[in-house]
Amino acid sequence: MEIVRSSEPCYERDGSLCSWVYEQSDGNAALANGVNWFVDKPLQIVFILVVAWILSRLARRWVARFVTHAVAPSRSSFDRLARMGLELPDTLAPDENDPRRRGRADSISTVLTSFTITVIWVIAGLLILGAVGVQIGPLIAGAGIAGVALGFGAQSLVKDCIAGLFMLIEDQYGIGDFADLGEATGIVEGFSLRTTVLRSIDGTVWHVPNGVVQRVGNRSQHWSVAVVDVDVAYDTDLQRARELFERAAVEVCELPEFSEVVLEPPQVLGIEALAADGISIRLTVKVAPGEQWGLQRALREHVKYVFDEASIEIPFPQRTVWMRVDNDSPPVARPEPQPG
Repeated sequence: MEIVRSSEPCYERDGSLCSWVYEQSDGNAALANGVNWFVDKPLQIVFILVVAWILSRLARRWVARFVTHAVAPSRSSFDRLARMGLELPDTLAPDENDPRRRGRADSISTVLTSFTITVIWVIAGLLILGAVGVQIGPLIAGAGIAGVALGFGAQSLVKDCIAGLFMLIEDQYGIGDFADLGEATGIVEGFSLRTTVLRSIDGTVWHVPNGVVQRVGNRSQHWSVAVVDVDVAYDTDLQRARELFERAAVEVCELPEFSEVVLEPPQVLGIEALAADGISIRLTVKVAPGEQWGLQRALREHVKYVFDEASIEIPFPQRTVWMRVDNDSPPVARPEPQPG
C-alpha cells in the first residue's frame, strides 16, 4: 500500500476548499495544505460514508420488496393479471398468509441484501482510501489474486452456496418437507445456503452439502398420494374384491382423523401384477402433503378385516420343506454328563 503525493498543489485545483483558503489567505500554501488534510479530506470521507449508508438502507428496502413480489406476490398482482385478460385458475392464486412463501422470501432477501450491502461498503472503503491518497491499484490487483486463490481453494463451498441459493429460489423443498436427496431421506429440519439437515425415520440426522445433491424428491409438496396394494388368490372374484376394497377405503377416508386430509375419493386402479402367489390390486387416494403414510397403514388394517369377513383370501407364500435323514451315517457321539 503506497501513499501517493500529487505533484499538483491542492490550491491549484479550481473549486476546492484548499484553493479558496489559498485565495483568502493571500497565497498561504501551508494553511491551504493544512485545511486540505484536516478539513477537506474528512469532509470527503464523511460524504462517502453518508452516501454508502443511504445506499445500503435503500438496497435493504428495495431488495426485500423485489424478492417479496417475485417469490410471494400479493393477491392484487394476481387480480391485475386477471384484468389484463389472462385466465388463471384460482389454485394458482397466491396465499398472502402462506408461511412457507414468506419464509422463502425472507431467506432469499437476506442473502441478496447482505451481498449488496457488502459490495456497497467495499466500494466505499476503496473510495475512502483513494481520498486519503492511497494508491488502490495494487490493492485491487492483490485482492483479485487473493480472490482467485480463495476461489480455487473453496470451490466446494462456493458450489454449495450457489446450489443452496437456487434451491431457495426454485422452492425445491422447505422446513418440514419429506425430501429424498439420494443417499439421505427424511424430514427437512434445517436449511442454509451450504447444507440441508434431514432427520430420517429412524432418528438419524443427515447433514447434506447442497452442492452434492444431484436430484431432489419432495414427497410432501402441494399434495401426496397414498398407494396401497393388496394381493388376493387366483380363484377370487376380482369384481367383488375390487368393490370391497373400494368400500373399505371409503369407510377409512370418512373417519374423523382422515376426512380433513383426503382431497379426492379413493380410486381402485385395477390389477397391478400377476404374481407367483396371487393377484395384486392397487388403490390410490390423493391426500394433503405428508399424510399418506398414516392413511396407508389404516387402509391395510381395515382391508384385512373386510376381506376376512367376506372370506376373501389374502395369499401368502407356502413352501413344502423335505428333511432328508441319511440312515447310513454313523451315530453322533454324545458326551456323558459329568457329576456335579
